[in-house]
Amino acid sequence: MRTERSPRAAGEPMTIIRTEHALAGWLPGACAALLAACAQDPAPVPKAVFILVDGIPADVIESVATPGIDAIAAEGGYTRAYVGGEIGGESESPTVSAVGYMSLLTGTWAHKHNVVDNAVEAPDYRYWDIFRIAKANDPALRTALFSTWTDNRTKLLGDGLEAAGGKKLDYAFDGLELGATEHSVEEEIEFIRAIDRRVAAEAARYIRAEGPDLSWVYLQHTDDVAHEFGDGPELAAAVREMDALVAAIRAAVSERQAHFDEDWLVIVTTDHGRDAETGRDHGGHSPRERTTWIATNSRRLNGRFADEPAIVDILPSIAAHLGIGVPDPIVAALDGSTFIE
Repeated sequence: MRTERSPRAAGEPMTIIRTEHALAGWLPGACAALLAACAQDPAPVPKAVFILVDGIPADVIESVATPGIDAIAAEGGYTRAYVGGEIGGESESPTVSAVGYMSLLTGTWAHKHNVVDNAVEAPDYRYWDIFRIAKANDPALRTALFSTWTDNRTKLLGDGLEAAGGKKLDYAFDGLELGATEHSVEEEIEFIRAIDRRVAAEAARYIRAEGPDLSWVYLQHTDDVAHEFGDGPELAAAVREMDALVAAIRAAVSERQAHFDEDWLVIVTTDHGRDAETGRDHGGHSPRERTTWIATNSRRLNGRFADEPAIVDILPSIAAHLGIGVPDPIVAALDGSTFIE
């Protein structure tokens, strides 16, 4: 993984020189038609997919070969980021998985969204998630979720719950972990690994075939491996396998862009780091537990991206790319700012 922190500069704007008088005597009909066609040519349709891969600290993603994520970052950029809010401040949030997911989804820290652990007992749905914002802006926008953990849909997003904004997902692929029999630790790791593969395969298939406007892909296997083995070759192998799944999703996006007039944003990130001693644990506020990373293909990155953004900056960045309006009360509640112009 490359570790450059500065985003690629955008190209210089094209200067349009008006030449109506010069063209007046030379094929005026053809020129007028050409100018009219250019003026009416619509912009590519913006679409976005964010991929959350669980529990990979920045030093690991930077030390393991990840050609899939590298290819995404080569188009836009890679940066270290952080989770956990302000240490000692009101926004201090546990560096725990569901807490991180909800901070990404709502652009707020735990003192607002009220998800403080993986039990997700009482989310505060007054802080809108990105799918609710998208649907409120344009109900015709098509949304999708591909997840190894069903609670992402039923609890965090609260899809279908009136308090959470009602039905927000047009397509969901999850629930593969439900009804499973008891597993040993080793069997459970392999079980989740197989689910990750199916989730990523379905995400790639659906994106290629349907081109949803906003999608979330969640993959869990890396966190399970880290909890069992900590830092070491097992985690490195899980990261490489995860990267191959991300590459397959990116390939589907590339096919869409090759065949349709679409402008796709891809963001890949993680929800927390790990403890420095073993790499098995997380939840506290050590530098390694708080330090995460973001890779994206966006070519419109601003200075915030290079200056260690937070996980709460991802929601406003997705909204900026999609060009969706965020209601003023929701904007006022956000703890993040866009890193995409």
